[in-house]
Amino acid sequence: MKVLVTGSAGFIGSALSLRLLERGDEVIGIDCLNDYYDVALKEARLERTTAHTGFTELRVSIDDRDVMADIFRTHRPQRVVNLAAQAGVRYSLENPLAYVDTNLLGFANILEGCRHNDVEHLVYASSSSVYGSNTNMPFSVHDNVDHPVSLYAASKKANELMAHTYSHLYRIPTTGLRFFTVYGPWGRPDMAYFKFTQNILAGKPIDVFNNGNHQRDFTYIDDIVEGVVRVLDKLPEPNPEWSGDAPDSATSTAPYRLYNIGNNNPVELMHYIEVLEDCLGKKAVKNMLPMQPGDVQATYADVSELVKAIDYKPALSVEEGMSRFVDWYMDYYKP
Repeated sequence: MKVLVTGSAGFIGSALSLRLLERGDEVIGIDCLNDYYDVALKEARLERTTAHTGFTELRVSIDDRDVMADIFRTHRPQRVVNLAAQAGVRYSLENPLAYVDTNLLGFANILEGCRHNDVEHLVYASSSSVYGSNTNMPFSVHDNVDHPVSLYAASKKANELMAHTYSHLYRIPTTGLRFFTVYGPWGRPDMAYFKFTQNILAGKPIDVFNNGNHQRDFTYIDDIVEGVVRVLDKLPEPNPEWSGDAPDSATSTAPYRLYNIGNNNPVELMHYIEVLEDCLGKKAVKNMLPMQPGDVQATYADVSELVKAIDYKPALSVEEGMSRFVDWYMDYYKP
């Protein structure tokens, strides 16, 4: 297939592009390589994909309406995976308009491209952050998610609503994937486990928010990619049992689906730090802090719908996943 992947220099986007190329797909990769974090790392990720003859690199921003329309017309992708987004909950408190530009305007351009170019399937990244103030766990895709606690979360919820509208009006098959705390080699330096590693090795304190009482459903990058590929290959269909009297938020009378992709196994933050300390062979100096605005106490994915749909469930333990991350980190950065 010819697959358009946005965010192709990003953590998940580059790993997904590699996987698609290795199975024989043609990939058109879009990324603006903004400086939200280390551009050199993004360039290094790209080097892995540009080595493949089936990869086309396009350095543009998805919020450029005319350029995106031209890309869709020129390349005519059969399927699209939208992973481009302004990431990060905490950064959304500092620079909210960056989320409007990329996550809302950019996603609208993606939807329009799919609408006018007969795209077979749009898969897009949502986030576990959409569960916001919800406390009933594990989080189910059938739960109401109308109470986000950050603009990042609100933008991801908006993506789900926008996708449903296009599925309903234009019968575009769309699938939203709510990712749960993705980690692993080639990851994002703005994420906690990355910062922890840097500071522990440098002998600096690590900031532990909510006094370490967080729980996260940490999901390894390879498990995420496997789920995305399987979902990409399975076109969503209308739910014949859907009823407006008792509306199900995860399905529709349109070709629309939502799935959680998580490890289905929440881990205490303090245990996660202990695992990292063991992998590094060095103890952390902890700076215990209160919870930050926009953050949530815990995440825990109910993945039963994902298992039902694609017969797959992420499973790699944090012990193995962090060991692989540390091996990569030591090899890449050589601290």
